[in-house]
Amino acid sequence: MTTLTDALPAAPAATSTEAAPGPERARRPLRIGRLTVDTPVMLAPMAGVTNMAFRVLCREFGALHSADDGGLFPTEMVTTRALLEDHRESWRLLRMADRERPRSVQLYGVDPAVVGRSIEMILERDGADHIDLNFGCPVPKVTKRGGGGVLPWKDELFTRILRAAVDAAGDVPVTVKTRKGVDDAHLTYRDAGLIAQEVGAAAITLHGRTVKEQYSGTADWTAIADLKETVTDIPVLGNGDVWSAEDALRMVDETGADGVVVGRGCQGRPWLFGDLAAGFAGSEERVRPGLGEVARIVRRHAELLVEFYEDEGRGVRDLRKHVAWYFKGYPVGGEMRRQLTAMDSLADLDAKLAELDLDAPYPGAPVEGPRGRAGHGRNATVPEGWMDSRELSDEHRARLHEAELDISGG
Repeated sequence: MTTLTDALPAAPAATSTEAAPGPERARRPLRIGRLTVDTPVMLAPMAGVTNMAFRVLCREFGALHSADDGGLFPTEMVTTRALLEDHRESWRLLRMADRERPRSVQLYGVDPAVVGRSIEMILERDGADHIDLNFGCPVPKVTKRGGGGVLPWKDELFTRILRAAVDAAGDVPVTVKTRKGVDDAHLTYRDAGLIAQEVGAAAITLHGRTVKEQYSGTADWTAIADLKETVTDIPVLGNGDVWSAEDALRMVDETGADGVVVGRGCQGRPWLFGDLAAGFAGSEERVRPGLGEVARIVRRHAELLVEFYEDEGRGVRDLRKHVAWYFKGYPVGGEMRRQLTAMDSLADLDAKLAELDLDAPYPGAPVEGPRGRAGHGRNATVPEGWMDSRELSDEHRARLHEAELDISGG
């Protein structure tokens, strides 16, 4: 069985972009507390996607043009209460491969004491070099109980959670991810940034959308620029609509952000981290895999998933969700795509991949640009009376723990 530290077989050759070379760009390392990362990029945790197997692939490509693995690669979001309750699957999500250094963990919690104790437990097991706290989830089942992206509206609670995390983490850096606010009439990102800076967080990431906007429309990069001007003592990272290395460089140039966070843009494209590392290094080289190269990457992804789950069937089934992303724009017909989403073993996968036109070249534009579900904006679902005050009422406090119950394990 392939081990998690094996090299990626036949990594796609890097090619030059057609654009004329721009001015020489000096790489700006990202400094997060005691950590220095060669390429100022962070992977955005995505439930069911960014487990250990996918992170290893991203790191391998990031290392093509970086002195390290080309960024920070947090785990999937794990709820702090699930860790205290010794939820087996939650602890599995925190499992790291040998090559994962530094080790980044993303946590979500609504109770300062629980958040602090969960971090202590992780560090007692020597399980992290960096803690990222998620305050940006827009999912209604979370926000309707006061969690996720609507929690920063209660700024005193937000402050206590963040302070508890920083105190528990000691010299391990704690970073924060948030959104612009609940909606345009209830913006929270400036206050969140100033609070993060005051209590000792090492950086803050801003997704340039409100909870109401979900993932629809266009991310507001002007808010990222505004936060960068507001928060001057810690790094500010931008998130939203980074689909290519060129997008990442433009975001940094336009906003002054210290780095970028990439989510949906890397779905089915772990090689994007090779492009990002090259771009920030001032190189015009980009990874442009043909269909045969994509097939090899898919096969390796499957092997890593089998190793992660310690179960061939479960690992291969987990790969099914990635099929549409990997083959977006490539000449893979509907029937073959259907068959690939029904595979249940490595042998089955091999047989299906062998039927592809493995000599098909990189298709260009059809592969690039936005991917993943954007959805539509909708009014944020919040507890009754939540928006009436920025102070947490006794009634809301009594039920806030329910905001973690439906998402235990990430």
